[in-house]
Amino acid sequence: MNLSAEHLITVAVIVVVTTTLVAAARLRPGRWTGYAAIVLGLLILVNEAGWWFWEFARHQFDIRQDLPLFPCDVIAFVAPLALWFRTRMLVELTYFWGIAGTANGVVSPDIGNHFPEYPFFQYFVQHGAIPAAGLFLVVGLRIAPRPWAFVKALAFAALLTVVDAFANLLTGGNYMFLRSVPPGANLLDLFGPWPYYIAGGALVAAVFFAALDAPFRIAALARARSRTAPYPPPA
Repeated sequence: MNLSAEHLITVAVIVVVTTTLVAAARLRPGRWTGYAAIVLGLLILVNEAGWWFWEFARHQFDIRQDLPLFPCDVIAFVAPLALWFRTRMLVELTYFWGIAGTANGVVSPDIGNHFPEYPFFQYFVQHGAIPAAGLFLVVGLRIAPRPWAFVKALAFAALLTVVDAFANLLTGGNYMFLRSVPPGANLLDLFGPWPYYIAGGALVAAVFFAALDAPFRIAALARARSRTAPYPPPA
């Protein structure tokens, strides 16, 4: 884990901004949330497109690693649509993928650039804004995931894994890190060499998704019990 000053300050800024946005949406809802969703969606989309322009302008675009096939890149297109149209499935994908997957990039960043280089800003805007979008939609705007939504989100992740496996065969790339773990210390190192770390990563994803879903299932169960519980006898 990176404990440098620039990383800790960046994480603190992301946490403060996200917490403020989500708390304001939940406690003070209004028309402003629609404008905030538009702005946040544009930020995510423009930030994603900006990376491609940067790579092309510097003649560094590499088909082995720069296609939008990592989960963070895929969800960068899903999240704006979820923010703008509030489609339930898109909201659920943004919530589960954005927090369980993308937020991990904030805690253990896979980047060699430093402040104030452009790739540093692009990386942390992507990995900070997408989880913020998921929390804004689900916690701030109260669009709760439906029962078993996390299983569907896992199924889409499995589908992307198959797509990325074929992409790796065709390009020689390492999309979704299916050929080797990312450089630097990360959670996948705990599960050993290839292919064991892939199974370990899938297990961790399933646990994270279930944990993100658990508060909503517990709340739903509590509401159901309160409706069926007998009223206490009069004193």
